[in-house]
Amino acid sequence: MADYLDPRSGRTYPLAQPRWRGEDGAPLLLTDLPGIGPDDIEREQPGLWRYRAALPFQPARPITMGEGRTPLVMRRLHGLDALLKCEWLMPTGSFKDRGATVMLSLLRDQGIGAVLEDSSGNGGAAISTYAAAGGMRARILVPESTSPAKTVQSRAAGAEIVLVPGTRQDTSDEAVRQGAMYGNDPSSGFFYASHNWHPFFLHGTKTLAYEIWEDLGFRAPDAVVIPTGAGSNVLGCDIGFSELLRAGRIARLPRLYAAQPANCGPIARDVLGLPPEPPKPTIAEGTAIARPIRPAEVAGAIRRSGGSAVLVEEAAIAEAALFLARQGIYVEPTCAQAVAALGQLSEAGAIQPGEAVVVVLTGTGLKATPRYADLLGVPA
Repeated sequence: MADYLDPRSGRTYPLAQPRWRGEDGAPLLLTDLPGIGPDDIEREQPGLWRYRAALPFQPARPITMGEGRTPLVMRRLHGLDALLKCEWLMPTGSFKDRGATVMLSLLRDQGIGAVLEDSSGNGGAAISTYAAAGGMRARILVPESTSPAKTVQSRAAGAEIVLVPGTRQDTSDEAVRQGAMYGNDPSSGFFYASHNWHPFFLHGTKTLAYEIWEDLGFRAPDAVVIPTGAGSNVLGCDIGFSELLRAGRIARLPRLYAAQPANCGPIARDVLGLPPEPPKPTIAEGTAIARPIRPAEVAGAIRRSGGSAVLVEEAAIAEAALFLARQGIYVEPTCAQAVAALGQLSEAGAIQPGEAVVVVLTGTGLKATPRYADLLGVPA
């Protein structure tokens, strides 16, 4: 069994005690797991739970709605044959279902019955929905300025919505305050099951790596292009592919490329050696995270893979979103930026024709109807 790990200090904590951060407030990961091979895949299990042997422990009754096993769709993009990983084809419409199903299943097995989250978007929707499916209570903190339409999915699932005065960062700070107040005792109240903080969430996102590996005939791709905000898919791919490398199932790590909006790209700016800049509004709002909690870990995963990062301008994000829509792929501009980034990587020669490249598309365009209406100049 794994332990919780503070990667900055090396301190570990036993997994048996529910925990969302270290004693000094640092975000945690888990100690290394050995990885699995083809014979360990439970092919009779629906969706991503076929990889349950790769998890830190196996819950008695997973909270699942068939999430995972999303298709890879080939498209000719920017002179490359790219494989689009269709992560929007999930029960709540985004990749965050991977983390939610695993995190809440494991936490429920540890006695957690009420969870706290801060997100007005895909994270809140996923946590609310899977909490409802698992008979758990959910409280979602959102900025008081949030459009009511953005919380409808969470409200419909029965979550308690709390409006927090101030900015998005103020909401995160309030969630951390409440998380510290309730602590790690399952009986004390709402446990902070944050998609940004909890390492179990990352072990849900790592199943993306296992799926890609299986879909490619148990091979790793040469490169994966990932829309990046807090970096959970970058870290998930790093964890998953590193486990496969450790198990001797792949010969090398794929290069990971993080796509971020030029208007708000702190991780990309770090990887590229650029000075920080104040964030500005962006059409790629799902990745507009000015202060990610694991920037060093995300940048380290990118560098370790031999990959890099791309800053994408607003016009290029909008163009990529409409381009994909007109090929029948209706996704959020947030993830369409990864296709724009692919173009920049192709032009720079970082990704070559003939390489196996996967582009991760994380959320459905149905959640971005007002954005598309603006791009098309029509009423929402």
